[in-house]
Amino acid sequence: MISLIETTGHLAPIATLEVLKSSWEFLQKGGTFMIPLGITAIAATTAILYKFLSLASNRVVPAQLARQVENFQELVATDRVEPLLREFEKGESSLARLAAVAMRHRGKTQREITAAVEASARQEVARLHAGISVLDISITIAPLLGLLGSASGLVTIFQGLSEAVDHLTIARGIAEALTTTIVGLAIAVPCVVAHGVFTRRIEVLTVRLEALLADLAYVCQKPASNN
Repeated sequence: MISLIETTGHLAPIATLEVLKSSWEFLQKGGTFMIPLGITAIAATTAILYKFLSLASNRVVPAQLARQVENFQELVATDRVEPLLREFEKGESSLARLAAVAMRHRGKTQREITAAVEASARQEVARLHAGISVLDISITIAPLLGLLGSASGLVTIFQGLSEAVDHLTIARGIAEALTTTIVGLAIAVPCVVAHGVFTRRIEVLTVRLEALLADLAYVCQKPASNN
């Protein structure tokens, strides 16, 4: 039993090294176009990680803060609003920053409060979309780079089809053409999926912000005159 565990423990690093070696050899077959493809892959991966973190609920619409905003009128009536106002001023989330704008215009008409919030909301929406353009570019560039690599591989193939057929050159050209195409598509497909997921997530968060801030603007508006 012990010898089996020890053998398995020795085999695991060897298998990992073999996989890494095979992957490296595969990438080397793509030629010089693998360099821009690699840069594109790094940029796309960074953008996906950034959006995954920046669109987390606690950074945009924290659940607890959303519940407090929904019960804002009740908190005012029971004189428990001060901690919530301090949370707004901290500005640790999109909801908090926009709610702070509404508070600074408290006592004005609902239209004036809404206009002030909408002006700040445009900045927040732009912040939510930050990084999406990198995915757009990666979706476009990665397949094109793969196509360029394929064209380069075809040139290499034709060079090998001279009067003296060079099978090694032909094989290298085929490997370059196929490798760059595969890598280009492998980069583009996850970017397309991530772009769709993040775009939908932004839409959902934006609608939620609009609903919460509309209610807050209504509560904060200037009381109607009885005369």
